[in-house]
Amino acid sequence: VGALAAAEAPRYVTDATARRFYPLFHLFVFTMLLAVTTDDVGLMWVAVEGTTLASVFLVNFERTRASLEASYKYLLICSVGIALAFLGTVLVYFADIQLFGDEAHALRWTTLLRLAPGLPPRVIELAFVFLVVGYGTKAGLVPMHTWLPDAHSEAPAPVSALMSGVLLSVGIYAILRFKPVVDLATGPHFAGRILLAFGLLSMAVAALFLWRSLNFKRMLAYSSVEHIGIVCLGLGFGGAWGVTGAILHIANHALAKSVLFLLAGRIRAAYDSAEIASVRGLLGALPRTGGGFLTAMLALLGLPPFGLFTSEVLIFGAGFREGPAWAAALGLALLVLAFAGLLRATHTMLYGAPAAAPGSVAGDPGAVAPVALALALLVLTGLAWPPGLAAALERIAAIVAH
Repeated sequence: VGALAAAEAPRYVTDATARRFYPLFHLFVFTMLLAVTTDDVGLMWVAVEGTTLASVFLVNFERTRASLEASYKYLLICSVGIALAFLGTVLVYFADIQLFGDEAHALRWTTLLRLAPGLPPRVIELAFVFLVVGYGTKAGLVPMHTWLPDAHSEAPAPVSALMSGVLLSVGIYAILRFKPVVDLATGPHFAGRILLAFGLLSMAVAALFLWRSLNFKRMLAYSSVEHIGIVCLGLGFGGAWGVTGAILHIANHALAKSVLFLLAGRIRAAYDSAEIASVRGLLGALPRTGGGFLTAMLALLGLPPFGLFTSEVLIFGAGFREGPAWAAALGLALLVLAFAGLLRATHTMLYGAPAAAPGSVAGDPGAVAPVALALALLVLTGLAWPPGLAAALERIAAIVAH
């Protein structure tokens, strides 16, 4: 996703703004990579906080009144969230240090996992609530999601692609790191119930807003809230199917949503508007951009042969298999509602007579290649998993699902 965003960035960066954009862009990517590769949950917290500091200036890159407001909102809400995640991390450290006594390794995830059965359940339960609310703010879970539509809609398209495709997943990953520790310390149901509740609430709110969205970048932002809710459902259902489906869904969503945000940026530049009502006849006016947008939207909607169909089948299969079945049924109903809202907006944009003659969108054939590659990968994860993917997912499921 970083490569996709970097390939698109020259459309938005001039010689005058390059020095401001590229250092922050690479710092943003670095902090997200650091968050998912360190064994130390304290350093992971620092890296997640670093993602906020790096990306807040990118949200305000265009320096308009709306982007300034969005960046302030993003900074304030996510700073409060990350402070709550810090409290959760401190509580985990408190529980761990009493048992382990070695300050140097007390926040190592591998250490926590080994000592988890002996950790005090009540302290770990309280810590997990703080961690879910804190990192859930970063992941865009409802009701902590209010920064997300503004930030995603005002940021340049490559930054929106990184935020929606990767940043939200980093927030979920941070919660996922603690889930097996909580399961071993408190039993298998506490964390699952919390994640199911946040997942269903996120899907419900997102589905309602997808029916009311007038701006297609905001629409894609609310779709991200919905898909993060689906991931939480998979983790809440648990079991090998639920965890495998959730992890696969994170990767598939990152590919589909990053493509859609990049194409949404091109559409906004061509029509000089991000309003759905201003975009008509996209397939006829801009066939390649419109065709890519339609294909990526079909992938996002979870239709076969794309990978999101496979991951959603795994997640809801886990729901009916592991239970509770009512949560899986409600999740499916909300998924259909969101599907219909997205489809209605997409149909409005793609067909009909153009409202106005769109400007010229850069027509070099190379611009199609990154988008085509991402869509090809989505087909691959839907039809035949690449070598090594199944083994990697099995190893993750063995750790998280026990």
